[in-house]
Order: sequence, then C-alpha cells, then structure tokens
Amino acid sequence: MSVDGSDPRSPVISVGGELAYTTSAPLRAEIDRLLTGRPPVIVIDFAGLTFIDSTGLSVIVHAWREGQRAGTLIRLRATPRFLGTILDMTGVTGLLARQAPEQSAVAAPKPPAATV
Repeated sequence: MSVDGSDPRSPVISVGGELAYTTSAPLRAEIDRLLTGRPPVIVIDFAGLTFIDSTGLSVIVHAWREGQRAGTLIRLRATPRFLGTILDMTGVTGLLARQAPEQSAVAAPKPPAATV
C-alpha cells in the first residue's frame, strides 16, 4: 500500500497484492487517518489488487460509512473485474454511489420558493 497525498483534497491510496484478514489493518488505519483531515474525496486505487476476502471488503464498507460521517466521498479506481463483480453481488456498488447528506444538500438544487 502507498499513499499519494500531493493533493490533500483528494489523497490516493494505492492497494496492491492481497487485501485479506492478515493485510487489511494498515489500509483501514490509513483510511481512518486520512478521514481525520476531512478531505472532500479519498481515492482508493486497486490497480495492483490480486485478491480480496470478506475482511478486505469490510474495509471498503468501513471507508464508505466513515466517509459518510466525515462528509468525504470514497471513490474506487482501477477496480479489477473480480472486485467489481464482488462489489456488485454484495450491494457495495450501490452504497458507494450514495452521497453523504452534506454532499446531497450541496449538489441538489433548491426548489423555487412558493409564490402566493
């Protein structure tokens, strides 16, 4: 795992190899560390990922949940086909598509005021 923090508003975590029970703790800790700065976006790049188990998947869900609380969008980049399939089958793809309440309020246009 490596972190590119050159843009603090959108840090990129690159994950390679296996993301499993024995290797997922550092990723979770790094996500938590980055979220303390409340960046608008955290990108997790899976270009080098070769395997993921349920613990690795739980780290992605944890990132989404904590990102919701911090108002940070979690974006996955370069997801291998096998990871995309797992995310779709488990419903995590739908979770990641949801915006945090603060982001929804900013992005959604306000309805015009009623005139009497």
